[in-house]
Amino acid sequence: MSRNIVIIGSGFAGTMAALGASRLRHEKGVSPEELTITVVSPTPEMVIRPRLYERNPEQMVAPLSELFAATDIRYHQGSVETIDNATSTITVARGNGTSATLPYDRLVLAAGSDGFAPPIPGLAEFGFAATQLDEAVALDRHLHALAQKPASAARNTVVVGGAGFTGLEVATEMPGRLREILGEDADIRVIIVDRSEHVAPAMGADPRPFIEERLRALGIETRMNVGIAALDEKGVTLGSGERIETMTVIWSAGMRASPLTAQLPAERDNLGRLIVEPDLRVPGGSRIFATGDTAKARTDSVGNYAAMSCQHARRLGSFAGHNAAADLLGEPTLPYDQPIYVTCLDLGPDNAIFTRGWDSKVEITGAQAKAVKKEINEIWIYPPAAERTAAYENVLYARTADF
Repeated sequence: MSRNIVIIGSGFAGTMAALGASRLRHEKGVSPEELTITVVSPTPEMVIRPRLYERNPEQMVAPLSELFAATDIRYHQGSVETIDNATSTITVARGNGTSATLPYDRLVLAAGSDGFAPPIPGLAEFGFAATQLDEAVALDRHLHALAQKPASAARNTVVVGGAGFTGLEVATEMPGRLREILGEDADIRVIIVDRSEHVAPAMGADPRPFIEERLRALGIETRMNVGIAALDEKGVTLGSGERIETMTVIWSAGMRASPLTAQLPAERDNLGRLIVEPDLRVPGGSRIFATGDTAKARTDSVGNYAAMSCQHARRLGSFAGHNAAADLLGEPTLPYDQPIYVTCLDLGPDNAIFTRGWDSKVEITGAQAKAVKKEINEIWIYPPAAERTAAYENVLYARTADF
């Protein structure tokens, strides 16, 4: 009797979930016909979201078809519209306007997250973002189109809403990108706006002096303890009443889990993530596992939870896929853990900062940290080679490595 696992999403968590399930199936000598693994997503590729703040964002995708073929993973193209927990089926919308219903024996929800845009007047009409591929491409096109406009303060000014990890990487990349487009002599101005008292508030005090020094060195201004009150086609108005003339406002403050999480009868946190059991099973839905940005999962025994990050998504995915297959094959499921937490924050063309632990203790800064960031962005986070042994080693490493 054939059984099947359906995985919603082909991002970091979804791809690793598919490989984790495939690895256990292979290890137990079960054929792909006896246990089918199907990934459902709009395109058979992984968007390298951590790199969308960089130049040429349209290149930040990695094809997955050959990897799936090498590991006997099926692919179904489309966007999931509904999850029916009662009938163990999902409805998938195709690009031609039709839909299909897929049954599952086990489901892995790895649908990721979207940028959160609050109801600030004018944000939807005049704001930009870089949390999804289409947003990053639209922003890049807008930046290049600025070169066709006459020089002005508004043309040369970029306002970044949010002083968190994403906002800082967007902001510190921006002076170089703008000078390449507008010319080295352009009077570039980049301003970060955030309601927090300090930049990078989630990282704590230890990295703050270095981050603030890098912002000063790049000429990036900050407006702290204040929010963006409104946008229009000529600029932004802050909550303090300050007016900044700009043609480019980039919103980067906050993420929310895929709205598919709301279709399951389980508790969610304030980010929309499902609060999962230790093996990433969704409570009340014994056939469903949630992973990546859709899951609020405890990482250790002292109360830390996975962040919405590539680092956590890869390991979460490897556990979820393994556990979905184990559940069908009569093997014990494994409790997810991820006791090691590191960050590597990009801070411009030749600088970064590497921290370790939830209290963000600084370990490496400057050019050395930039080299680490480059290796992470260009090698570590990409899918493995389309070869079975390499793929299985990669997913096992993601599940078991200390780092």
